[in-house]
Amino acid sequence: MAKPNKKGPSRTVDIFCAKCKTQLFKYRKGGKGALVKCFKERIVEDSTKVPCTCPECGQIFARDTLIRGTPAFKMIGGKVTFK
Repeated sequence: MAKPNKKGPSRTVDIFCAKCKTQLFKYRKGGKGALVKCFKERIVEDSTKVPCTCPECGQIFARDTLIRGTPAFKMIGGKVTFK
């Protein structure tokens, strides 16, 4: 499997907590599908204080993992929304 493109996509989306609507990240997302994973190198702005935890309500929204050898957050279904 190939590693993610270093340059990455140019489209930036805002990622919010589904429970309290607090902004978590600004992320360079590729493709049209659902948000399943966030590669750490593509996060433009991180609003979380503790990784994978919403700063407002404390809900855990992702798991820290390696995908194809690259550090990433694996999103838990239904815990985040994006625009």
